[in-house]
Amino acid sequence: MTRCLRILVILVAFASTAAAQQKKRVAVFDFDFSTVQTASAAVFGTNVDIGKGISDLIVDNLVRSGTYSVIERKAIEKILSEQNFSNSDRADANSAAKIGKILGVDAIIIGSITQFGSDDKATNVGGGALGGVTGRFGIGGVSRRESKAVVNLSARMVSTDTAEILGVAAGKAESKRSGTSLLGAGGSGSGAGGAGVDMSSSNFAQTIIGEAVIAAVSALTKELDTNADKITAKAIVVDGLVADATGNELVLNIGTKGGVKVGDKLAVKRVSREVKDPTTGKVIRRIEDSLGTVTITEADEGSSVGTYAGSSPAKVGDRVVNAQ
Repeated sequence: MTRCLRILVILVAFASTAAAQQKKRVAVFDFDFSTVQTASAAVFGTNVDIGKGISDLIVDNLVRSGTYSVIERKAIEKILSEQNFSNSDRADANSAAKIGKILGVDAIIIGSITQFGSDDKATNVGGGALGGVTGRFGIGGVSRRESKAVVNLSARMVSTDTAEILGVAAGKAESKRSGTSLLGAGGSGSGAGGAGVDMSSSNFAQTIIGEAVIAAVSALTKELDTNADKITAKAIVVDGLVADATGNELVLNIGTKGGVKVGDKLAVKRVSREVKDPTTGKVIRRIEDSLGTVTITEADEGSSVGTYAGSSPAKVGDRVVNAQ
């Protein structure tokens, strides 16, 4: 390998590493669907939390695109529960910023479902229909309601530092197919309706409403990806101590306020000796031995919990810092 080619390979590797380090961390809240709740219930025959379903699909798309580091739902739900954050607040930028700061993310994605249902177009088949009872079963023909599904989504990216709206995104889509039932894949809503509807399932994706949902979410997440450069990633220095060590589970005295996030892998070190200034007696350097790593599984404002893996057992007082 020539010297120039070697340098090029090193530069490409460095650029890839830098890009990975600069990936912005976001959390997606369940979308508000209060304005379309009646329409949604009409589609499914019961009240379904389509805001959660839409949010899950957006998370899936964002994870696949790889533009952001996306926090898992469990961490969000835990904080929402602890902070008594209600569903009615989930579209509020100030509330979202507060929760986002506790989660340790760079931005929160909040949004609303503004349209969810059919375009309601009725056609007469085989003859002229009359009003009243015969408005549905006409003389010499049948009035058949053929509908396409329409879904409209809007989202905002909110700074967790200032509650400023950094960017907006929208996704609107109409199904290519139409039918008498939006839950039909050509007429049948098998397994797609009811309170237990799973928007990430292939059954739902094959329905008419599912077709519109998938297309609208895809359009929205593409716009969200283009807004990544509007978010400033925080340069966080983690420096804490092991407060408890039981087996391979460590409790740290530092949490989300100190920059620790679920999923972080931190280095565990132990001071082996201190070097002091011979004149003043002040410690001028601490020599540390690397013990292993701790992967964070839980985090609140003032503490965190993680799984430890290392060459020797960790103990109370060991230092925990960013892994190099």
